[in-house]
Amino acid sequence: MNTDVHTPPASAGAAPFHAQANAPAQVAPFRTKADALLTLKGVHTHIGAYHILHGVDLTVPRGQLTMLLGRNGAGKTTTLRTIMGLWQASQGSVVFNGQDITRLHTPHIAHLNIAYVPENMGIFSDLTVKENMLLAARSARNINQIDQARLQWIVKLFPAVEKFWNHPAGKLSGGQKQMLAVSRAIVEPRDLLIIDEPSKGLAPVMINNMIDAFQQLKASGVTILLVEQNIHFAKRLGDTVAVMDDGRVVHAGDMAELAQDEALQRSLLGLAL
Repeated sequence: MNTDVHTPPASAGAAPFHAQANAPAQVAPFRTKADALLTLKGVHTHIGAYHILHGVDLTVPRGQLTMLLGRNGAGKTTTLRTIMGLWQASQGSVVFNGQDITRLHTPHIAHLNIAYVPENMGIFSDLTVKENMLLAARSARNINQIDQARLQWIVKLFPAVEKFWNHPAGKLSGGQKQMLAVSRAIVEPRDLLIIDEPSKGLAPVMINNMIDAFQQLKASGVTILLVEQNIHFAKRLGDTVAVMDDGRVVHAGDMAELAQDEALQRSLLGLAL
């Protein structure tokens, strides 16, 4: 990935970024694998008359990237939406950083420093890229109040954010919208990023750029939970993995172990390898 930021001409709507583009310094303390930031235990979720989650047990270790995999309809997106309070668990518990958040409403959960990027990306199409970023920065009332070093780091990760700074977000390509959605999620430091299918619909070059960005995010110490369908994306990024089927987690462990076991991949994911 070419991480050089080229300032486009004024007519292209460049952002006035001048800070150094190093990743924000975040020194994570030593953590054991048992140190879970997020834990779901026996979570059931009903949507209307439909029983979607059937006792989900999921652990997201602090400071790691956890992949949530599974066939279409396995319950992955419903699990993310249940964590965020968009659907209420009918049974079981969701614990984040030692606090039971099962019954909290979505705004309260977000204020616990959790960022969520849904499958539809959740950007505001009629607003500019700049306005989208400002809305996501809860502590800033204007663009100058956003941490400029962090903003420069983001545009090194995703150069399209700077290139289309003053353009309506709805005019971006699908890959550029996905990058804007992730940029919004990280415009301020977060304890947990939850992202639903970041590689969906992206061209191979965009996928590689996204992988590079997530590798830098991992290095910064943030905890990440990703839903993915792209097994190659998952293999390159995941530290731990949980595989869902029929509303349950049917496998959990190290991503490296699953990546090396093609028979298990075929069994769990129905992959033709």
